[in-house]
Amino acid sequence: MSRQLTYRDAGVDIDAGDELIRRIGPAAQRTKRPEMIAGIGGFAALAALPSRYRQPVLVTGTDGVGTKLKLAIDHDRHDGVGQDLVAMCVNDVLVTGGEPFLFLDYYATSRLDVDVAERVIKGIARACELAGCALAGGETAEMPGFYGKGDYDLAGFCVGVVERDQIIDGRSIAVGHRLIGLKSSGPHSNGYSLIRRIITDQAQMPAGDLLESLLAPTRIYVRSIHAVLAKMRIAGMAHITGGGIIENLPRMFEGGSVAALIELDSWQRPAVFGWLAQAGNIAETEMLRTFNCGIGFVLCVAPDDVAEAMQTLETGGEAPTLIGEIVPAGERKLTSGQLQLNADYSYQLG
Repeated sequence: MSRQLTYRDAGVDIDAGDELIRRIGPAAQRTKRPEMIAGIGGFAALAALPSRYRQPVLVTGTDGVGTKLKLAIDHDRHDGVGQDLVAMCVNDVLVTGGEPFLFLDYYATSRLDVDVAERVIKGIARACELAGCALAGGETAEMPGFYGKGDYDLAGFCVGVVERDQIIDGRSIAVGHRLIGLKSSGPHSNGYSLIRRIITDQAQMPAGDLLESLLAPTRIYVRSIHAVLAKMRIAGMAHITGGGIIENLPRMFEGGSVAALIELDSWQRPAVFGWLAQAGNIAETEMLRTFNCGIGFVLCVAPDDVAEAMQTLETGGEAPTLIGEIVPAGERKLTSGQLQLNADYSYQLG
């Protein structure tokens, strides 16, 4: 009589999954919000809406880490990719003025390495603490033969809440408003297919500070922005994510009567972007439509609010920079180092 097969024989270890849940339990518990009714371990998470909202509107966002994961796996940097995952979702939710509320993750691999998965998911939990949202649940999937040995993939989903009359939609953006940029920690989680192509062509992996910049976790801007929102109305915001400055900043506009005039020399680009441009022989326009080039988040405020916004951001640990202003739409003569971004995604580079 042939031996009876088990799920483990097919490559799925239920006991390993149970062990992972046991290990990450305390980290998830630290993210718990008072609205949580049931979370990790059940079929679904339950949460009441925060009671302070009069007319709560739900905001949703989902994203992954992308091919940056391959660099992290190759260099045993599993602790920071959880923050990449959370940041890519919560920063998108933040653009609406929303408060990140609940977060769920999806971790998929060929064979579950509990030690690696623990590092990744504890990183997710730490990032949820930074963003002030609860790690409400997730899914760990073993898919034998589907991924290469040692590889895994991540996806995340965030639910936020915003007061209906406090939604930021760009409608109040007007000529004369100023644009404040917040620094990135590096390329964040965007452009890594191009980055990995450059590394392949160079036939040498960058080391030292360059490697650290490539693997630095995506910054989470939630607390800094909400400190500003507590004091003033922000007219518009943009998360500089996939598509770089050129593709993301115009997303804050509502209507085509205005444009953003950016002074590209107003901030110092981190060295990693100079290396990418030189090593890959990448044109300036391609850099600006692929990478954040050192600015990870942009907010648009009225001129009279600039000083207070800058001071509030600095108090919150940011190094804000005035990077431009809102101007009337239409072609104009630009000087070197200026970039005009229009609501229809067309642009001029001086």
